[in-house]
Amino acid sequence: MKVTLLHHTSLEVCAHAIRTCWQSFDKSDNGGEKDRELIDRVGNKYKHASTLEHLVYTFYIQGISRALLQELARHRMASLSVKSTRYTLKELKNEEPFEENDFERVKKYLVLTGNETVDKMSIKALNNLQKVLKEGISNDIAKYCLPECYKTELTWTINARSLQNFLALRSSKSALWEIRELALEVFKAIPEDHKYLFKECIQKQD
Repeated sequence: MKVTLLHHTSLEVCAHAIRTCWQSFDKSDNGGEKDRELIDRVGNKYKHASTLEHLVYTFYIQGISRALLQELARHRMASLSVKSTRYTLKELKNEEPFEENDFERVKKYLVLTGNETVDKMSIKALNNLQKVLKEGISNDIAKYCLPECYKTELTWTINARSLQNFLALRSSKSALWEIRELALEVFKAIPEDHKYLFKECIQKQD
């Protein structure tokens, strides 16, 4: 799994949005400590969280399973542009069939769980998908053979309010292990001067 921050809104924009309500622009320090404290006080402490929606982050997320993608789609206040199976399943056609224990080579295509039985069954499913593709069946039909652990990637855009909700829910020990890992990687990718808005959202990992 790899998470890359592609773009983010400056704190100054969010502070400007908050100051619009009171017309207190003269008190701004252009995204400095006064503005940072204002954003935290209004958005977090006073719970006027709609002001945090002016902060937007775009991440490039690689190497996650389609099982995780399904869970990620439940966070509806976000935009997802996902690698298309219709156009990219051809990547499998020229591969040699995978051996039952070929865990290293198969990592190019599958997210492995560490459970040997499950991972072996996933390799069988991948080989079945490959057979279907080599028989000339269209990607639109063949993709119904995709195992849930098949790797995908996406560009994900989300505002700070929704990101706080995502991190609070998905950093929990009760979350799917893979999406918990994603939550922690997303938090790491957040700009350092923005992290203070999200630290309280991260659940203890002990």
